[in-house]
Amino acid sequence: QVHLVESGGGLVQTGGSLRLSCAASGRTFSNYGMGWFRQAPGKERELVAGISRSGDSTRYADSVKGRFTISRDNAKNTLYLQMNRLNSEDTAVYYCAATRTLDAGTVITATRLYGYWGQGTQVTVSS
Repeated sequence: QVHLVESGGGLVQTGGSLRLSCAASGRTFSNYGMGWFRQAPGKERELVAGISRSGDSTRYADSVKGRFTISRDNAKNTLYLQMNRLNSEDTAVYYCAATRTLDAGTVITATRLYGYWGQGTQVTVSS
């Protein structure tokens, strides 16, 4: 089992920044590909960004490219999401998720392949 706890959400004005963190425990963090997902009211959960086990490879949704940065610190068992230039369309509950992967350089983008999820943290962007 991998236990994930997100933090860092909150209320921010349009154009502002937030940094989300996800603390992992229970298993060897570096054995898992990680992702940040979000779900807005009435919408499906979507992948925001994914990162490989090693941290060398990343993938982003088109809507956040150039504004968001995913990173990880395997020594601290922590995943991050730096979010800049936020706008109202970024308002959602943000979840971190883990997927067991064999290849250290692969980024998993399919939601169904993530088996471990945090409880979510709310991000609200006000105009």
